[in-house]
Amino acid sequence: MEGAVKTIPEVLIYEMVDGKPIYYKGYKDYLSGDKQIDELMGSSYLQALIGTQLIILLSRLLDLKKYQLISNEVGLKFGKRSWRAADLAIYEKETLKNIPKVNKYLEVPPEVVIEIDTKADLEEIQNPLGYYHEKTDQLLDFGVDKVIWIFTDTQKVMIAKQGENWQITDWDKDIQVMPGIEVNIVRIIDES
Repeated sequence: MEGAVKTIPEVLIYEMVDGKPIYYKGYKDYLSGDKQIDELMGSSYLQALIGTQLIILLSRLLDLKKYQLISNEVGLKFGKRSWRAADLAIYEKETLKNIPKVNKYLEVPPEVVIEIDTKADLEEIQNPLGYYHEKTDQLLDFGVDKVIWIFTDTQKVMIAKQGENWQITDWDKDIQVMPGIEVNIVRIIDES
């Protein structure tokens, strides 16, 4: 690879909070010339496996006439220069009815957001746990009913629901995504 990069390209911004960028994990490796951009944006095998299997399972369990499952780091825009990415989002189709299918971030909240780890660089954040709490609070304030975090390193799941206490559980427990729809991360992995 040739030389180090001096400026940070916009493509390395993972999320934006009140005009302050949050970069992709490993962006400094790109700046020093040690990695290509596409090496920073990929998911691990385990993350991709869980995400794919969740999509397959939820596609079977959701009423697809009523709900739309969206994946691939969908951008959720909160306001000017503030947006977050979501691994998986479940929308009521009625909510999306009048939104043009164009290359823009969504400005309406989904019912549920499911996150698998994060691609954000947390190195310079004073309290990395604060990143997860802040993002979850922003999603709930935006109008998301439930945020589910799946953490592959600790094998835990954090569930935050509007107006309720947050819960942290082991990922071998059944997790209610929506009423009548439960998933179990260990089963998802084992049955893949």
